[in-house]
Amino acid sequence: MINRKIAEELGVREAQVSAAVALLDEGSTVPFIARYRKEVTGGLDDTQLRNLESRLGYLRELEDRRQAIIKSIDEQGKLTDQLKRELLGADTKTVLEELYLPYKPKRRTKGQIAIEQGLEPLAEELFNNASCDPQQLAEQFVSGDVSDVKAALEGARYILMERFAEDAALLEKIRSYLWSNAQLTAKVMDGKEIEGAKFSDYFSHSEPLAKVPSHRALAMLRGRNEGILALAINADPGQEESVKTSYCELIIAKHLGLNLGDSPRDTWLKQVVSWTWRIKILMYMETELMGRVRDAAEAEAIKVFGDNLKDLLMAAPAGPKVVMGLDPGIRTGCKVALVDDTGKVLGTATIYPFEPKRQYAQSIDALEQLCRKFKVDLIAIGNGTASRETDRMVAEMFKKAPDLKVTKVVVSEAGASVYSASELAANEFPDLDVSLRGAVSIARRLQDPLAELVKIDPKSIGVGQYQHDVNQSQLAKALDAVVEDCVNGVGVDLNTASAPLLARVSGLNSTLAGNLVAWRNENGAFKSRKQLLKVPRLGPKAFEQCAGFLRIMNGDNPLDASGVHPEAYPVVEKIKASTGKMEAALIGNSDVLRKLKPGDFVDAQFGLPTVTDILKELDKPGRDPRPEFTTASFAEGVETLNDLKPGMVLEGVVTNVTNFGAFVDIGVHQDGLVHISAMSERRINDPREVVKAGLVVKVKVMEVDIPRKRIALSMRLSDEPGQQAGGARSGGPRPERTGNNRSAGKPQPQSLGGNSGNSAMADALKAALKR
Repeated sequence: MINRKIAEELGVREAQVSAAVALLDEGSTVPFIARYRKEVTGGLDDTQLRNLESRLGYLRELEDRRQAIIKSIDEQGKLTDQLKRELLGADTKTVLEELYLPYKPKRRTKGQIAIEQGLEPLAEELFNNASCDPQQLAEQFVSGDVSDVKAALEGARYILMERFAEDAALLEKIRSYLWSNAQLTAKVMDGKEIEGAKFSDYFSHSEPLAKVPSHRALAMLRGRNEGILALAINADPGQEESVKTSYCELIIAKHLGLNLGDSPRDTWLKQVVSWTWRIKILMYMETELMGRVRDAAEAEAIKVFGDNLKDLLMAAPAGPKVVMGLDPGIRTGCKVALVDDTGKVLGTATIYPFEPKRQYAQSIDALEQLCRKFKVDLIAIGNGTASRETDRMVAEMFKKAPDLKVTKVVVSEAGASVYSASELAANEFPDLDVSLRGAVSIARRLQDPLAELVKIDPKSIGVGQYQHDVNQSQLAKALDAVVEDCVNGVGVDLNTASAPLLARVSGLNSTLAGNLVAWRNENGAFKSRKQLLKVPRLGPKAFEQCAGFLRIMNGDNPLDASGVHPEAYPVVEKIKASTGKMEAALIGNSDVLRKLKPGDFVDAQFGLPTVTDILKELDKPGRDPRPEFTTASFAEGVETLNDLKPGMVLEGVVTNVTNFGAFVDIGVHQDGLVHISAMSERRINDPREVVKAGLVVKVKVMEVDIPRKRIALSMRLSDEPGQQAGGARSGGPRPERTGNNRSAGKPQPQSLGGNSGNSAMADALKAALKR
């Protein structure tokens, strides 16, 4: 049943889901299944498999809970055939728990106490007999624990209120109505206007509950958590204040089959219905629907973070080049690290070109000497404090030594300080100062962003929106999945990869990764994939999962440098026999390979998808899916906010993508915002249709707000400063931006204003929301 439901949700065959579930249960990873078990799953890709894995966990938890509930009700002797059918048909945890409500063991409620006092017959009579008089009827129940008529009627009211509020079908009707019609409202708490100024957009705010964008929902929830905002659900938007009856009360009455008039009994029952709604169901629904909004907002925020992280990890690598890493600084100096084409540290230094020592000329000379000594190809400059000053200093070195064939690149420092102070960095560079470790990291992340960034907790890279407000375990799980997919999508050089990188390979973990590195250090470079089985604790299952993603360059078998899995080497033997060529002559020989028909090499074990992949891999072995390396050129003389002028056209790098736009580093220590409405001449629904983190783009400066440190940019170069770019499109306040911050990942003062933005756009958006 679970597999069938997942198949329906994914739009695939049940057999595909069943096969994938079996593989997951056997311990196979998503990257392995997506790459090497296409025949088994019918070609499910990694995205489908991730969704399948997530839903499988939820539905299995749901099924376990269902069976526990059925057992509990059965033990109470209250399980009817009808109730069992309803429980078996419940497709969400919410519906399941609501069906269980009347039977769930609970503390003694006022309704239960009233039943113990013998007031249930009174409640039944008042509900069923339209002609009865509540006062006269209640007199018959005054005795013992029931002191008077008022107490009797109150007990009957609580009995009915609890019964109504535990009616699963009624709750579903109200839930459906509220989700379609209710509005989420926010108001500032009394006396919190000044303290909560950053939440001013929500001091008197209302919008449809089901349509609240994730960033606005998280902003309002943060405001509530900080005691600034009061959030509520308006069940009857547009209703005049003089109307006292909620439409939800009418839903309750209709569901119960009550046609209430003005008789004493009907008047009393109207009050019961009203109290049921306002005291019981409204509070319950507010909690549930707020949770639904929060869950949806968190899921969207986590997806945005994951998408941005993927773009950063899959950014173009500069490749095996000698790199000088510069970690800019003023008072403490500029840290210098040099690494060879494999990432090995060649040397380090500290120069003091700026205040207070002002050794500018000496620093330029020192950099030139290091470039010549180590034959530097690239200079990676961190984008933190003093980045542009350091960039200018390097440019002056180029003018002084024009014969140097060196390229400078500004590199994001996001998470560098987190890595530098980590235990991993201390183990990797025990003799290096913390600050110099950061310079090494900056150099290496230019060579290979993926290999270096995997050493940092993904949450510390700072490319999310409201990342500190979302469920941290779900965020960590999602980001780990992104890292795993990226690492295995690219492949890993077994003989040069660090332990943190190896730990992300399918089938491996930190222990096995450490054992691999230890074996490599003791025995020298791996010569074949078969040697993996000699590594302690790396058994056949781990070998199956990891071997295809590990590359051995210049090993005993040329296929070990490719993405062909060792289990499929027999297919290559058939291809060799068919062509009469050995691996060395076959690999990369497009003329021969493109003439082959994949179907000729299909057998009972290896189907057409696998054979097709093998031929593609032989044609371009170990191909890197990442793009070609390009760099952005920051404009000379544009180094601070004061240097920016509306109308300037600049080149920059996208640092973060949100639901409402993208932040772009244009070299002034403050990222600018390109709102979604200013990204394209055509209307787009998602900024990722146009940009991604790491992309080099040209932008026009539309507005500079120096006091608030906000920059408005447009990717539509025909836009003129002062015009409202693209019209008012709902974007909401900015999330925290930590991607251009050395301390990204550490707890930061949260500001809805972000560190970038556009006051004109913000004002326009605010006005649009009020319309």
